[in-house]
Amino acid sequence: MLRAEPKGFFSWKFTIFDEGNRNIAEIDIRWVREAGEVRLDGREYRIYREHLFGGAFVLEEDGKEVARAEKPSALFRSFVVRHNGKEYVLQAASPVVRTFVLSKNNHPIGTIKPEHALTRKALIDLPTDMALPVRIFVAWLVFVLWKRDKESSS
Repeated sequence: MLRAEPKGFFSWKFTIFDEGNRNIAEIDIRWVREAGEVRLDGREYRIYREHLFGGAFVLEEDGKEVARAEKPSALFRSFVVRHNGKEYVLQAASPVVRTFVLSKNNHPIGTIKPEHALTRKALIDLPTDMALPVRIFVAWLVFVLWKRDKESSS
């Protein structure tokens, strides 16, 4: 299981820790266009929207697509994530909670949830056979939705 901590009280930059509490990655959600970066093992990954005002989110390394996530509906907090020929569904556990469930073939295989109700610290429990950059990308998608919810309630 991975753990994410925001870098500050108002920050949307996160540090990702492994089970041994080692800092393994840094992620950043930019304020503009819901783009960002992931720094992992000395490598940089770019996350961006496919089009200026929408489209799929793409995880890219050295100009090559690693994974993509598309929202099947603007009404629901969910994504279809594709990586390496596999398809996953990431969706909110219910309309009123911040916990998200990752499923494959309609079977839950992982979760991303806040450590407790009043924090952005998160527990990331995703399958280890999913590449680490993709697991972090999936967590980044959840953080984007948390950020949208926070901004819409302000």
